[in-house]
Amino acid sequence: MKHQVIHTNNAPAAIGPYSQAVKAGNLLFISGQVPFVPETMEIVEGDVKAQTAQSLKNLQAILKEAGADFSHVVKTTVFIKDMNEFAQINEVYAEYFGENKPARACVEVARLPKDVKVEIEIIAVVE
Repeated sequence: MKHQVIHTNNAPAAIGPYSQAVKAGNLLFISGQVPFVPETMEIVEGDVKAQTAQSLKNLQAILKEAGADFSHVVKTTVFIKDMNEFAQINEVYAEYFGENKPARACVEVARLPKDVKVEIEIIAVVE
């Protein structure tokens, strides 16, 4: 199956040998997004809520580039540094997804790139 690489300058550039997203058939796989501000590639200022919001903004920009939005998302994986911050992350997450409640896994990890507090990846169905 042929696949298409998706890239936008409105989300952080890949910092390794991977793509921001890949579309295969009607599935869109978006690589984990950390809270980098795309213009500066610096971590957004603020707490875990600010970091979660920036990660979701980055995902939103990639979805838009692929002609989709959060209503197209069917699966997410949330990697967090501290499970004690889960409620704060969930609060921001719910604002972005609204009535769409995709399947989700949430995993506490020992460390994330650049020592950020959260990273989120998604799978969406697009036309």
